[in-house]
Amino acid sequence: MIKASDFFTIPDSLAPFKECFDAHAAPWEWLNGINNALLTVLASEGLEGGRSVFPPHLHVSGKVFIHDSVELPPYGVIEGPAFIGPDCELRPGVYIRGNVIVGRECVLGNSCEYKNSMLMDSVETAHFNYVGDSILGTKSHLGAGVILANIRLDRMNVKVKSPWGLFDTGRRKFGSAIGDGVEIGCNSVVQPGTLIGKRAFVLSALSVGGWIDSRSVVRSSVS
Repeated sequence: MIKASDFFTIPDSLAPFKECFDAHAAPWEWLNGINNALLTVLASEGLEGGRSVFPPHLHVSGKVFIHDSVELPPYGVIEGPAFIGPDCELRPGVYIRGNVIVGRECVLGNSCEYKNSMLMDSVETAHFNYVGDSILGTKSHLGAGVILANIRLDRMNVKVKSPWGLFDTGRRKFGSAIGDGVEIGCNSVVQPGTLIGKRAFVLSALSVGGWIDSRSVVRSSVS
């Protein structure tokens, strides 16, 4: 009942990855395939290694492809496997911890951390964000200080609330599925297993979780 295609579509900039992810699968199921998709695409497309010249204090390791048009910061850490698409901007202190796929014209900001996640096109995560085990749709935006929490305090499997009932994702770590065009205000915390429909708005300084309908406006904390 819950399909990834209800939240986002893989853009043309990530076309080599389309066959790796089933649009009819639940969005959290995509997280299981990110590592294999990266290793497969980087090898089959001849992209292993990618860009080879980096600023002296930007540490890059593992299998990483970074498009030549990407604006690189003077310092930060990028651990593979990772794919960074064209015209992205990486800002100082960025930390990419592996298993990260990024489309076109995204901003990966200062002092932001990313692991096992997908960012489609024109995603803005510009200041002090944590993006773990999450998928962000095209033109989604995280305000400064937004945290996508990915693990329960009791360390049990993350469960997803939906109009069709409660689903056990089978994953101990699952952050959020954030639809195309979603806006999340500064310093909000998105709880593990949150699903946010396309073009929804979450106002600043809130704690939100569960299911958030497309085009809705969240003005107070919900779970």
